[in-house]
Amino acid sequence: MPLTLASLVNHSALRLTVLAGADRLDTPVRWAHVSELADPVPWMDGGELLLITAMKIDAADGEEMRRYVRRLVRAGVVGLGFAVGVNYDEVPGALVEAAAEEGLPLLEVPRRTPFLAITKAVSAAVAADQYHAVTAGFEAQRELTRAALAPEGPAALLARLAAHLGGWAALYDASGAVVAAAPNWAARRAARLGPDVKRLRERPAPASVVLGPDAAGAEGGDRVELQSLGSGRRTRGVLAVGTDAPLGTAGRYAVNSAVALLTLTTERSRALQDAEARLGAAVLRMLLADEPGHARAVAGELYGALLDEPFRMLVAEAADTGPEGELGTLADTAETAASRAAEPVLVVPEGERVVVLARDGGAAVAACVAYARTVEARRGAAAERDGGAEPGVAVGLSAPAGPAAAGTAFHQAEQALSVARRRGRALVEHEEVATGSVVPLLADDAVRAFADGLLRALHEHDATGRGDLVASLRAWLARHGQWDAAAADLGVHRHTLRYRMRRVEEILGRSLDDPDVRMELWLALKATAGPSQ
Repeated sequence: MPLTLASLVNHSALRLTVLAGADRLDTPVRWAHVSELADPVPWMDGGELLLITAMKIDAADGEEMRRYVRRLVRAGVVGLGFAVGVNYDEVPGALVEAAAEEGLPLLEVPRRTPFLAITKAVSAAVAADQYHAVTAGFEAQRELTRAALAPEGPAALLARLAAHLGGWAALYDASGAVVAAAPNWAARRAARLGPDVKRLRERPAPASVVLGPDAAGAEGGDRVELQSLGSGRRTRGVLAVGTDAPLGTAGRYAVNSAVALLTLTTERSRALQDAEARLGAAVLRMLLADEPGHARAVAGELYGALLDEPFRMLVAEAADTGPEGELGTLADTAETAASRAAEPVLVVPEGERVVVLARDGGAAVAACVAYARTVEARRGAAAERDGGAEPGVAVGLSAPAGPAAAGTAFHQAEQALSVARRRGRALVEHEEVATGSVVPLLADDAVRAFADGLLRALHEHDATGRGDLVASLRAWLARHGQWDAAAADLGVHRHTLRYRMRRVEEILGRSLDDPDVRMELWLALKATAGPSQ
């Protein structure tokens, strides 16, 4: 219990008498200070009991006492002790009236009670309170440590922390989602703090923020404190605690202990995840090397379930490959979704790419698809606003496959990724490529260069005004070599069209009777055609 003015008044050895402010004796006292200065305010820190004998002030002057007391109250002085029998035989009425007007507790100190006795009493009480707080903090630390080692892990720790603080506590994962809360009703309250948690996660760890009662998740006068978790610059999680008052020394010890324990747990979990990731990478290499039997043996219980049913292969690339970029966020999204759904997932970084192997129809695939579509929508909005879109994540997704077809699935995902890059898309699924047209694939720069080279001589001929060989060739190929139909489309005689096709063969040095030549010419025309052609 913190020391109060009432505690000092009830201290039988001090024999203090209350002359004013009796209704404010429950105010905590941080320290006792002796000062005879006419203006001691510059040396006040707030929360002091000021002890005086009025050696340098006229305590009988009403106006001076009102100014004096007013300055003390504004400085945060919580009480004034006046020693009688030194300069004044009794406390002057002007001082009593001024103290009463300002609501400042005024205590009469008898001559036989030295100021030193009061300062000793305050010092002893403050030391006892601090010792109690430290002891309580260490006890809370032991309880939290035991809770952290319990099978329930963070959930048990949060329950002990909330009970110790008399409030609530919640834990957020690296994505900002609530993973545990205590008591149970606190989960909904913590979920409303999502924007504040997101802003804290964007700052280098360790970081903290205090939200007042008007914050989104604060209710009923809650004071909410958010603390980031993680030993590196990247935040691995966030701890939130809600209380009805600022944390005291014991509460601060408890929160700091919880942060340390949760950080340790998070980093230990991260180290375990890194080891699992290395094992997962080995499993993936065996699958791609067409060794499903060895892959299953290495996967064991950790990834074995992933190979027992159809899975999808996802290959992603991004211009920003750092952990805070879109590629890192995509990997976190897959892992977080799989963890919540209690399903296995392989997330393997490969240089500037990430390969994900996840259950077909599972939460990880759905989360990755949703994230990619969100990125695509955001980039589309940016393109409309700024006239261009920045390069970002591109994802290729395979068709469902099994362990024996892992290599095929990987190839499908890479093909879909290549198409996504060419089209400026954030996500392309293999089914979209397999059932779509081959024409959009002709937008590749290499294909355009080939087409321009193949048709250059025809375009140069037409530029001289000696005929329209390119249009004639397009019409003839579109009509599958039917002379009358193609001539009608062009509005020329069929003999004229036959002459033009002979000129095409002469200029190109290739026979139109060859189906490969006709195919190459048609694709070249499509690759160089405008949108309406």
